[in-house]
Amino acid sequence: MKVDPMFINGKSLLAAAPIADMFSEKHRYEGTSHGLAEAGYDIRIQQQVLFVNDAYGARTVVSDPDTGEDETFMGHFVLASAMEHFQTPNNLVGFVKDKSTWARQGLSVFNTVIEPGWNGFLTLELAYHGYEGLLIKPGQGIAQVLYGQLSEEGDYGDGKYQNQESGPVGARS
Repeated sequence: MKVDPMFINGKSLLAAAPIADMFSEKHRYEGTSHGLAEAGYDIRIQQQVLFVNDAYGARTVVSDPDTGEDETFMGHFVLASAMEHFQTPNNLVGFVKDKSTWARQGLSVFNTVIEPGWNGFLTLELAYHGYEGLLIKPGQGIAQVLYGQLSEEGDYGDGKYQNQESGPVGARS
């Protein structure tokens, strides 16, 4: 039986379980939401990210909550990671989108595609376009994932980012 492609949400999304241990409702933390949303699923950021503009220029400080270590990057582009562990079924594709709360403050989350059959922790590419400082705390909602149902199954197989570990992962050649 052929299924027409469509976006799925609500109980259908929970039943498909593209993310381990999904919240069945929306939660709020530090001014942002995470969990099941009206059209998809809001994911959380694992690290603390601070975008700074001062006499020393534009830089970004990323703090790892597990180790307490800080890493400083020049400019306002940085990799971070989602807290959620993805386990994408072969009949779904995920589209990572900005959350309006952050976009209205100048933050872009690059729009990544989560391939059917991909499993692991998602690396997020963040770019800040604002002039004031911006602090993102671990556990805050950072992006929304919309899920589309495919007309034919796909499988990411053993792609280079399959079973990606927790924490930001740079580009692999």
